[in-house]
Amino acid sequence: MRRRSADYRRPGRRRFSCWIWALLGLVSVAGFVLFIVHHNHHHEDRVEHPIMDKDAINERVTHERLNFTQEILNANSYARQLAEQMTLAKAYVIIAKEHNNLHLAWELSSKIRSCQLLLSKAAMKEEPILLDEAEPIIKGLSSLIFKAQDAHYDIATTMMTMKSHIRALEERASAATVQSTVFGQLAAESLPKNLHCLHVKLMTDWLEKKSLQELADERRNSPRLVDNNLYHFCIFSDNLVAVSVVINSTVCNAEHPKQLVFHIVTNGVSYGAMQAWFLSNDFRGSTIEVQNIEDFTWLNASYSPVVKQLLETDLRAYYFEGSQDMKIEPKFRNPKHISLLNHLRFYIPEIYPQLEKVVFLDDDVVVQKEMTSLFSLDLHGNVNGAVETCLEGFHRYYKYLNFSNPIISSKFDPQACGWAFGMNVFDLIVWRKANVTARYHYWQQQNVDKLLWKLGTLPPGLLAFYGLTESLDRRWHVLGLGFDFNIDNRLIESAAVIHFNGNMKPWLKLAIGRYKPLWERYVNQSHPYLQYCVTS
Repeated sequence: MRRRSADYRRPGRRRFSCWIWALLGLVSVAGFVLFIVHHNHHHEDRVEHPIMDKDAINERVTHERLNFTQEILNANSYARQLAEQMTLAKAYVIIAKEHNNLHLAWELSSKIRSCQLLLSKAAMKEEPILLDEAEPIIKGLSSLIFKAQDAHYDIATTMMTMKSHIRALEERASAATVQSTVFGQLAAESLPKNLHCLHVKLMTDWLEKKSLQELADERRNSPRLVDNNLYHFCIFSDNLVAVSVVINSTVCNAEHPKQLVFHIVTNGVSYGAMQAWFLSNDFRGSTIEVQNIEDFTWLNASYSPVVKQLLETDLRAYYFEGSQDMKIEPKFRNPKHISLLNHLRFYIPEIYPQLEKVVFLDDDVVVQKEMTSLFSLDLHGNVNGAVETCLEGFHRYYKYLNFSNPIISSKFDPQACGWAFGMNVFDLIVWRKANVTARYHYWQQQNVDKLLWKLGTLPPGLLAFYGLTESLDRRWHVLGLGFDFNIDNRLIESAAVIHFNGNMKPWLKLAIGRYKPLWERYVNQSHPYLQYCVTS
C-alpha cells in the first residue's frame, strides 16, 4: 500500500482539529453566558420576591381600609355591577307583582336580599367584593332579569311603571313635607305641660293670697312707671316663663338694674299668674308692671280696624276650624296672627301716654348686653330704631307686599330694605306727631280682603313706619335662632339681643340644641314651682 506524502496528510489534520476547537469554544462561551444569566435570574428572584410580598401586604392593608362608597361608584368593581343589577331587579319585582307573577317576584326578592347581604358585609369589612363571591349572584340576577324580559316586561313597560311610581313617591313626599310643617306649627303653638303646670300653681296663689292682690293695687300707681328719667321696656305676651327670661336677662346684664322699668301686657287668662310670679320674685330691684289687655276698653272695634277684623267669624273659623286648603302655607294659619297682643305694638303711645321713649322686646328674645345706651341713640327725627335685614336670609319690601297692586307700587320702593320687629326703640314724641297709629289703621282698612299682604304684623309695620325708621347696628339684634342652625358663634357673642324667631322656640323640645343654653341660663331653675312642674 502506497503511503501519502507528509506534505499532503498534515494539512488535512490541522483543518479538522481547528474546526472542532472552534465549535467547543462557542459551546463554552454559550454555557458561560447561560450561567451568568441563570445566576443573575436567581439573584433577582432573591431580591424581588420580598418587594412583591410587601406590595401584596400594602394591597391587603389598602383593601382593609377601602372606601366602600368609592368602590360602589367604580365602574369596574363588582360592587357597582351588583348595585346596578339590584336596582333593575327591584323595578322588575314591582312590575311582576303588578302582573300577578308572584313567583318571579319572590325569586327576584330572594336574589336581591342575597345581593344586599353581600354588599353590607363588604361595606362592614371595608374589603372589595371578589369574583367568586359576586359571580353566583350576578349570574342568578341576570338569569331572572332575562326571564322577566321574556315575560314581556320590556324597557318601555319598565320606564312607564317606574315613572308612575316616581310620581306617586313625589306626591307622598310632598304630602309628608306639608304634614311635617303642620305638625311643627302645632308643636310651636302648644304650651309645654310643665309651663301649663306653673301657670296653674301661680293662678292658685293669685286667687288664694289676697296679699298679692293688695300689693298689686299698691304698686299700680307707682311714680316710677311714668318717670322719663328711667329706662322703659314693654313686652306683650301670655307666656310667663318667656317674659321672665326677657326681664331676667336684661337686668342681669345691666349696670344699674334699679333704673329699669318693665311694662307687661298680657291677656285675662295669664294675668293672675303673671302678677303672682312678678310680685313674688325680685328682679334685682327693677320695677315691673303687669296689665290686663281686657282693661283697655278704648281698644275696641269702633276705634281699631284690626280689632274689628279679628272679631270676624270667617277669620276665626279660618284658624280654629282647620281649613283643608293645602295651598295656603301653614305659617299663615298661626293663631298668633289673630291675637290682639300681637298687634299692641302699634298702640304703645296710647297705652303709655306719659312716656317719651321705650324699647319694645318680643317674648322670644334674650338680652346679652347693657341696653341703656340704646335710649341715647340719635334717631335723626325718626320714630323707629330697628336693625335692617336685607343682608341676611330675610327680604326687601317686594317680598312682603303685593307690588302688583297699584296702591302699594305707587307709594313704596320694592327694593326698600326691610327691618325686624323684636327689639325696637320707639321715640313716642315723634310717633304722636307723625300719627303712626293712624297710618297703621289706614293700611289695615285697605287690606280687608288680604290682597296687599297675607298676615302678620311686619307687613303693616313696614308700611306704617315707611320713611320713619332709623337703621341700627346689626349687633343690637341678631335674628334666626328659632330656625337657622348655622349662625356664626362670633355674631351671637357680639349681639346685644338674640332673637329666637321661628318655630323652634327655646322653651320647646324642638328647640335647636346649640342655642337653647343661651336661653335656659336665665330660667330660675331653683324656684320650687318650676322644680315641681318639671318632675311631676
